[in-house]
Amino acid sequence: MPGSPSPRQRRRVLLAALLAPLLPAMAQDWPSRPITVVVPFPAGGGTDVAVRALQPALQAALGQPLVIDNRSGAGGTIGTGAVAKAAPDGYTVGVATTSTHAVSPSVYQRLPYDPLKDFAYAGFIGTSPYVLVAHPSLRASDLKSFLAAANARPEGTSFASVGAGTVSHLLGEKFKTALRVAPVHVPYRGAAPAYTDLIGGQVQFLFDNPVGLAAYIRSGKLSAIASTAPNALLAGVPTFAEAGMAGFDQSLWYGFAFPKGTPEPIVARFNQALNRVLTDRALAADLAARGINAAPGTPQAMQQAVARDTPFWGAIARAAGVAPQ
Repeated sequence: MPGSPSPRQRRRVLLAALLAPLLPAMAQDWPSRPITVVVPFPAGGGTDVAVRALQPALQAALGQPLVIDNRSGAGGTIGTGAVAKAAPDGYTVGVATTSTHAVSPSVYQRLPYDPLKDFAYAGFIGTSPYVLVAHPSLRASDLKSFLAAANARPEGTSFASVGAGTVSHLLGEKFKTALRVAPVHVPYRGAAPAYTDLIGGQVQFLFDNPVGLAAYIRSGKLSAIASTAPNALLAGVPTFAEAGMAGFDQSLWYGFAFPKGTPEPIVARFNQALNRVLTDRALAADLAARGINAAPGTPQAMQQAVARDTPFWGAIARAAGVAPQ
C-alpha cells in the first residue's frame, strides 16, 4: 500500500517503543561501557586516520574506551548501513563523510539507509581537500605536464578510487573531460588497496585526501599534481584554480552520526566532548599535520550540510554520467 512503512521502519518503531521507558536512565548513565565507532572504510585510509587521531583524547573526554570497527565495502555504505540498523542506545556511532551521506544517494539504487532520516548527527570532525596524485611513470610535476603525458598514451589511462560512489570516484569521472581518451575507472574497497596498486603502476592516477597520501608524496612514490584547496600537507602543490582549471574546489567533511532515535542528551554529551577535543590547540595542530582542518560545531550544522550537499553531488554525478549501481 502506498505510504506504508518499510520493514526496517517498522522494526525501528518497535525497538524505539521497547526502549522508550529505559531511555531517561540510559542517557543519565551514559557512557557506562565502551562505545563502538564504525569506520566504513579500511584501516589506513584518510577516514580511519582522522578517527584514530581523535581516539585517545575523545575517549578520555568521555571516560570510556572507543572501539574502532573498520567495516568497509560498497563505497562505505555497508558500515554506514550497519550503524543505521544499530540499537539507538548511544553505544554505536558511525563516522559519516561526504561520500557516505551526501554522494551515495545519487549513485546507489538500493541504499540501505536514508541519510536524512536514519541518523542523529553529532557534529563534524573536520574537512580535508582532495589532491590529484599520479604514478611517477607519467613524469608529471604539474597539471600541464600531467595532461600532456596522459594524452600522449595511445592506450589511455586508468584511475583508482577508494570506492564506487565516493567523492574520489566522482572527481575522477569529472576529470575525464580533460583527457582525450576517457580513463577507465577501477574502484577499490578503501584507500589502502587503491594506494598499493597506484604505487605499483596498475593504475595511473587517483583523487583522494592528503591524510593518507602525504607519506607517499614525500617519499616520491607518488607525484602530487594539484589540490582542490590549500593544505598544510601540500606545501608547494598548486590548487586546480591556480593551475588554470575551474570547478575542482570541493573538500571532504568527516563527522559522527548515531542511529536515529538515540536520546538527544547522549548526542549532546558526545558533541560537547567532541568540540572540547577539537578546540584543543595541540590536537587541532596534530590534525592539521595530518591534512585535516578541525571543524567544531553543532549537530544541526552537520544535518544541514547533508541536506545541502546531497543535491550538489547529485548534480555532479548526473553531469559526469555516473549511473546508479
